[in-house]
Amino acid sequence: MTAANFAFASDNTAGVCPEALAAIAAANADRVPSYGDDAHTAEARRLLAEIFGRECDVFFVFNGTAANALALSALCQRHHAVVCHAVAHVDTDECGAPEFFTGGSKVLTVTGPAAKIRPAELEPLRHRGHGVHFPKLRALSLTQATELGTVYTPAELGVLGEFARTHGWAVHLDGARFANAAAAQAERGVTPAELTWRAGVDVLCFGGTKNGLLGTEAVVFFNRGLAREFEYRVKQAGQLASKQRFASAQWVAVLRDGAWLRHAAHANQMARTLSAGLQRLGFALVEPTEANGVFVRMTPSVYAALEARGWHFYKFVGDDGYRLMCSWDTREADVAAFLADAAAVASTTGQTAK
Repeated sequence: MTAANFAFASDNTAGVCPEALAAIAAANADRVPSYGDDAHTAEARRLLAEIFGRECDVFFVFNGTAANALALSALCQRHHAVVCHAVAHVDTDECGAPEFFTGGSKVLTVTGPAAKIRPAELEPLRHRGHGVHFPKLRALSLTQATELGTVYTPAELGVLGEFARTHGWAVHLDGARFANAAAAQAERGVTPAELTWRAGVDVLCFGGTKNGLLGTEAVVFFNRGLAREFEYRVKQAGQLASKQRFASAQWVAVLRDGAWLRHAAHANQMARTLSAGLQRLGFALVEPTEANGVFVRMTPSVYAALEARGWHFYKFVGDDGYRLMCSWDTREADVAAFLADAAAVASTTGQTAK
């Protein structure tokens, strides 16, 4: 029986990065204040402010669904609406949590190429409904990197931020893979500030889990007025860690010397290597590989043959689009092994996804 291989199934299948694991062990000493009143949490908040180049209010929760839902609850009341892309996790993968925690805000979706939103897709929404008979548009939720692995540029974000400001909307950024987007843009000299508040983002849900941390995400409010009493939302939602130091210490470990960017850059590089190899074999991409996800077209027979060889990954787009995710611990040997099997399968079946 072929052993199951989850190397490309998700960046959630990877373990905890060594910096975070060592930080957890190091934090397991002495007795410190509970519920985030400890030195590790203070330092994590200081480092986040330093990375983004401005004062911000930072809160820590256990997972991305809570981060997104609670952040949107701070932006919206129950009669408001949240606008996101049709493939955004806020709409497709969070079991109605944004609606639940906002008390009933309606999630409205738009389409757009490469899983991105443009003002042209937003404008028609402004003319839907009439007066109090339709929810009031209040928040724009963007995903960075997107669910198809593409990355918004500062210019693209800036245009959307300006559109939102013009119409009185707040901007939320689902950054489950923000580290990967930041690493990709850092190659072009772009800073985290230029990908967030300088482009009009009010609140960022900064993912830790998909970049090697254990059970911790950061909700970063650049518009600090929107964070009013957010600590109560965190507590009420069951997201306040009594032993917060174990989460905060992980953030300190990866932020203080840039490990968060190095790990993300490694994942991105492995994705580019995998993407290039698949294209050499004749496979077509769904979208260009810009972060740590490779979205590739293949026939069902090729997918079934790869699955029979132990590879686990998911259909993601239409009938023939599949997702391969790289992570902080993806090895060159993993990529080589997958490409070797892909070549063998393509040769045997006589099919690729062209």
